[in-house]
Amino acid sequence: MLNIQDIVFYILAAIVLFAGLRVITARNPVHAALYLVLAFFTAAGIWMLLEAEFLAIALVLVYVGAVMVLFLFVVMMLDINLDKLREGFWDYAPLAGFVGILMAAEMAMVLGSKHFGPERVPAPPVHSADYSNTAELGRLLYTDYVYPFELAAVVLLVAIVAAIALTMRRRKDSKYIDPAQQVRVKRNDRLKIVSMPAEKESVETPAESQGEQA
Repeated sequence: MLNIQDIVFYILAAIVLFAGLRVITARNPVHAALYLVLAFFTAAGIWMLLEAEFLAIALVLVYVGAVMVLFLFVVMMLDINLDKLREGFWDYAPLAGFVGILMAAEMAMVLGSKHFGPERVPAPPVHSADYSNTAELGRLLYTDYVYPFELAAVVLLVAIVAAIALTMRRRKDSKYIDPAQQVRVKRNDRLKIVSMPAEKESVETPAESQGEQA
């Protein structure tokens, strides 16, 4: 008989599947992004059921609070021509269907009862009341997996440097700024004082203007 935790899991899993399907079938890009936000929130709920509180909070804060907000701003600010995007959709539909069926078959083979049956999955250990999943994750991350963690940080740093280098490269249609030249700039390079002779305008008095008219 299913308990309340199993019922909640199946409800959240159904919502995730529905939201993921709507992400790729929604005609409006803004609606697709909002469905993706729903999928992230529901996945965070599944992480909470698995007692992975840190991953659930990180999913909400990083993806929903930062990445998806950026996506929404970009989608709403860009003038996207939906008709042009839909051109050639049915030409790639057979290949996309074949790849989708192949991926579904691979997932069924991996997640089948042959590899992950009830007798192969151990029961989760019972933790004490003061157990902290976040503290345990941090301990493993900075002890047993410290070298892969540092390697991932270096890879992200290289990606950031490469993105900045591609953005700041010298192109004909972009303005290039050399920080070294900005630091070496002096006052005489930016400010030039020009001496100009003073010009005095003649101001006519009312008496003179009346005399001229007479």
